[in-house]
Amino acid sequence: MSDRVEPSVEGAETYESYAATVDEPRFTDWLRVRSEPAWSTATEHPFTDELGAGTLSEDAYAAYLIQDYAFVDELVGTFAHAVAQAPGMDTKRPLVEFLDTITDEENDYFRRSFDALEVPEADRTDPERVEPVAAFVDLLGRAAHEGGYAETLAVLVPAEWIYEEWATTVADRYGDPAANGPPSAGADLPFYYAEWIDLHAIAPFREFVAWLRSELDSVGPDLSPRRQARVEALFCRTVELEAAFFEWAFEAGANG
Repeated sequence: MSDRVEPSVEGAETYESYAATVDEPRFTDWLRVRSEPAWSTATEHPFTDELGAGTLSEDAYAAYLIQDYAFVDELVGTFAHAVAQAPGMDTKRPLVEFLDTITDEENDYFRRSFDALEVPEADRTDPERVEPVAAFVDLLGRAAHEGGYAETLAVLVPAEWIYEEWATTVADRYGDPAANGPPSAGADLPFYYAEWIDLHAIAPFREFVAWLRSELDSVGPDLSPRRQARVEALFCRTVELEAAFFEWAFEAGANG
């Protein structure tokens, strides 16, 4: 699991004031503090807890996957934009490698899961986006095309970090620590639950999230106060939409 920053830091209205109150301040830690309570809602949601426990409604999960897949094209586009904005080849390479994971391994996961869950073809290719997903797509576009590298990272970092946080928590809670394999190995889960946890809890993904955070940590402190405030707003809005998406999916299962 990643190190957790307690959200009760006082005087954190600006990064400068936050940095004066903690040892070894990180820009992304400040952003996480500023995003509470939505951060805790998104990373500790009943949706992901029931997913790990294997008690989540399959209707809820199918609805979730349909909407998440509808979002993937936009996410790929935003990462591609980040590649173009990145300052050098050493920075571009990890982003390109992650894009390969999304368009290959993760895309294959969606297709196999849709088959197993008997998702109709129309829902796979042309679903109507629900409000949290539509809002998130709009946010990605605005962040990527109306700002610079920092603004693009401001939506990508929380989007991936939240998944790393909840998945590692779930893997630790429900996985088999004696199993020799992925984090959830040994858990009695259908593959479409277990692999989704594994994709976001395995070491390569955790390392990528750590690197992505380090990129925002490196540029954030040197931004003007106005741009820091914009980055904060984008980060917090992303967290709010992630929490809203989990809530929508959870309710979809309850009402399905």
